[in-house]
Amino acid sequence: MGFTMISRFPLFTAFCFTLCAILVTASLSTRADDSQTELPVETLMVRSGDREHRFEVEVAATDRERAKGLMFREEMAADHGMLFIFEGEGDRYFWMKNTPLPLDIIYISAAGRIVSIAADTTPFSEEVVPSGAPARYVLELNAGTSARLEIAPGDTVSSPSMAID
Repeated sequence: MGFTMISRFPLFTAFCFTLCAILVTASLSTRADDSQTELPVETLMVRSGDREHRFEVEVAATDRERAKGLMFREEMAADHGMLFIFEGEGDRYFWMKNTPLPLDIIYISAAGRIVSIAADTTPFSEEVVPSGAPARYVLELNAGTSARLEIAPGDTVSSPSMAID
Protein backbone atom coordinates (compact mmCIF):
# COMPACT_ATOMS: atom_id res chain seq x y z
CA MET A 1 0.00 0.00 0.00
CA GLY A 2 1.46 3.28 -1.06
CA PHE A 3 1.60 6.38 1.07
CA THR A 4 0.98 9.71 -0.60
CA MET A 5 2.38 12.71 1.13
CA ILE A 6 0.36 15.89 0.74
CA SER A 7 2.41 19.02 0.85
CA ARG A 8 1.36 21.39 3.60
CA PHE A 9 2.96 24.41 1.92
CA PRO A 10 -0.03 25.24 -0.37
CA LEU A 11 -2.42 24.80 2.59
CA PHE A 12 -0.30 27.07 4.78
CA THR A 13 -0.05 29.66 2.00
CA ALA A 14 -3.83 29.65 1.50
CA PHE A 15 -4.36 30.05 5.26
CA CYS A 16 -1.95 33.01 5.44
CA PHE A 17 -3.53 34.67 2.41
CA THR A 18 -7.03 34.32 3.92
CA LEU A 19 -5.87 35.67 7.29
CA CYS A 20 -4.21 38.68 5.63
CA ALA A 21 -7.36 39.39 3.59
CA ILE A 22 -9.48 39.33 6.75
CA LEU A 23 -7.11 41.65 8.61
CA VAL A 24 -6.93 44.14 5.72
CA THR A 25 -10.73 44.15 5.40
CA ALA A 26 -11.15 44.70 9.15
CA SER A 27 -8.62 47.52 9.07
CA LEU A 28 -10.41 49.26 6.20
CA SER A 29 -13.76 48.78 7.93
CA THR A 30 -12.41 50.35 11.14
CA ARG A 31 -11.08 53.32 9.20
CA ALA A 32 -14.47 53.77 7.53
CA ASP A 33 -16.16 53.75 10.95
CA ASP A 34 -13.65 56.32 12.25
CA SER A 35 -14.39 58.66 9.36
CA GLN A 36 -18.11 58.27 9.99
CA THR A 37 -17.66 59.36 13.60
CA GLU A 38 -16.52 62.81 12.52
CA LEU A 39 -19.44 65.05 13.29
CA PRO A 40 -20.55 68.08 11.30
CA VAL A 41 -19.30 71.39 12.70
CA GLU A 42 -21.20 74.67 12.61
CA THR A 43 -21.23 78.10 14.21
CA LEU A 44 -23.60 78.53 17.15
CA MET A 45 -24.57 81.89 18.63
CA VAL A 46 -25.56 82.60 22.24
CA ARG A 47 -27.24 85.98 22.76
CA SER A 48 -26.93 87.24 26.29
CA GLY A 49 -28.40 90.71 26.70
CA ASP A 50 -26.63 92.90 24.15
CA ARG A 51 -23.68 90.48 23.87
CA GLU A 52 -23.25 87.72 21.31
CA HIS A 53 -20.96 84.75 21.86
CA ARG A 54 -19.92 82.53 18.94
CA PHE A 55 -18.88 78.90 19.30
CA GLU A 56 -17.80 76.26 16.80
CA VAL A 57 -19.81 73.19 17.77
CA GLU A 58 -19.92 69.59 16.67
CA VAL A 59 -23.50 68.48 16.08
CA ALA A 60 -24.65 65.17 17.59
CA ALA A 61 -28.07 64.39 16.09
CA THR A 62 -28.36 60.58 16.14
CA ASP A 63 -28.72 58.24 19.11
CA ARG A 64 -25.22 56.89 18.51
CA GLU A 65 -23.66 60.35 18.26
CA ARG A 66 -25.50 61.59 21.35
CA ALA A 67 -24.52 58.49 23.34
CA LYS A 68 -20.82 59.09 22.68
CA GLY A 69 -20.89 62.86 23.03
CA LEU A 70 -17.62 64.20 24.43
CA MET A 71 -16.68 60.94 26.15
CA PHE A 72 -12.95 60.22 26.16
CA ARG A 73 -12.07 63.75 24.95
CA GLU A 74 -9.22 65.20 26.95
CA GLU A 75 -9.21 68.72 25.56
CA MET A 76 -11.42 71.16 23.71
CA ALA A 77 -10.69 74.68 22.44
CA ALA A 78 -12.18 77.51 24.51
CA ASP A 79 -14.58 78.55 21.73
CA HIS A 80 -15.72 75.03 20.86
CA GLY A 81 -18.46 72.76 22.14
CA MET A 82 -20.99 70.11 21.22
CA LEU A 83 -24.66 70.60 20.38
CA PHE A 84 -27.00 67.67 21.01
CA ILE A 85 -30.20 67.70 18.99
CA PHE A 86 -33.23 65.64 20.05
CA GLU A 87 -36.37 64.87 18.05
CA GLY A 88 -38.66 66.69 20.45
CA GLU A 89 -38.71 68.67 23.64
CA GLY A 90 -38.61 66.77 26.93
CA ASP A 91 -36.81 66.29 30.21
CA ARG A 92 -33.14 65.57 29.54
CA TYR A 93 -30.69 63.68 31.73
CA PHE A 94 -26.94 63.75 31.12
CA TRP A 95 -23.97 62.34 33.02
CA MET A 96 -20.20 62.62 32.85
CA LYS A 97 -19.24 58.94 32.76
CA ASN A 98 -16.05 58.47 30.67
CA THR A 99 -15.80 62.24 30.17
CA PRO A 100 -12.48 63.63 31.44
CA LEU A 101 -13.35 67.27 30.63
CA PRO A 102 -15.28 69.31 33.20
CA LEU A 103 -18.18 70.87 31.32
CA ASP A 104 -21.02 73.36 31.52
CA ILE A 105 -24.16 71.57 30.33
CA ILE A 106 -26.68 74.05 28.94
CA TYR A 107 -30.26 72.90 28.38
CA ILE A 108 -32.18 74.75 25.67
CA SER A 109 -35.91 74.76 24.83
CA ALA A 110 -37.37 74.09 21.39
CA ALA A 111 -37.78 77.88 21.10
CA GLY A 112 -34.01 78.35 21.53
CA ARG A 113 -34.13 79.76 25.07
CA ILE A 114 -31.78 78.47 27.79
CA VAL A 115 -33.88 76.77 30.48
CA SER A 116 -31.07 75.69 32.83
CA ILE A 117 -27.32 75.38 33.19
CA ALA A 118 -25.40 72.69 35.05
CA ALA A 119 -22.12 74.51 35.58
CA ASP A 120 -18.74 72.93 36.27
CA THR A 121 -19.84 69.30 36.11
CA THR A 122 -17.51 66.72 37.63
CA PRO A 123 -15.43 64.62 35.21
CA PHE A 124 -16.19 60.87 35.20
CA SER A 125 -19.19 61.34 37.52
CA GLU A 126 -22.10 58.94 37.14
CA GLU A 127 -24.41 61.39 38.91
CA VAL A 128 -27.38 62.25 36.71
CA VAL A 129 -27.55 65.89 35.64
CA PRO A 130 -31.23 66.71 34.88
CA SER A 131 -32.47 69.60 32.75
CA GLY A 132 -35.12 70.56 35.31
CA ALA A 133 -37.35 71.75 32.45
CA PRO A 134 -38.23 70.51 28.97
CA ALA A 135 -35.35 70.89 26.49
CA ARG A 136 -34.86 69.95 22.85
CA TYR A 137 -31.20 70.95 22.61
CA VAL A 138 -28.22 70.55 24.91
CA LEU A 139 -25.00 72.51 24.54
CA GLU A 140 -21.79 71.36 26.22
CA LEU A 141 -19.01 73.90 26.70
CA ASN A 142 -15.81 73.90 28.74
CA ALA A 143 -16.51 74.33 32.45
CA GLY A 144 -16.59 77.94 33.57
CA THR A 145 -17.55 79.32 30.15
CA SER A 146 -21.11 80.19 31.20
CA ALA A 147 -19.94 82.12 34.27
CA ARG A 148 -17.07 83.84 32.44
CA LEU A 149 -19.36 85.03 29.62
CA GLU A 150 -22.36 85.61 31.91
CA ILE A 151 -24.52 83.16 29.96
CA ALA A 152 -27.70 82.52 31.93
CA PRO A 153 -31.17 80.95 31.74
CA GLY A 154 -33.37 83.09 29.49
CA ASP A 155 -30.57 83.81 26.99
CA THR A 156 -31.20 82.65 23.43
CA VAL A 157 -29.23 80.20 21.30
CA SER A 158 -29.30 79.67 17.53
CA SER A 159 -27.44 77.63 14.94
CA PRO A 160 -28.15 76.28 11.44
CA SER A 161 -29.18 72.87 12.86
CA MET A 162 -31.63 74.28 15.40
CA ALA A 163 -35.06 74.33 13.79
CA ILE A 164 -36.66 76.85 16.13
CA ASP A 165 -40.34 76.15 16.71
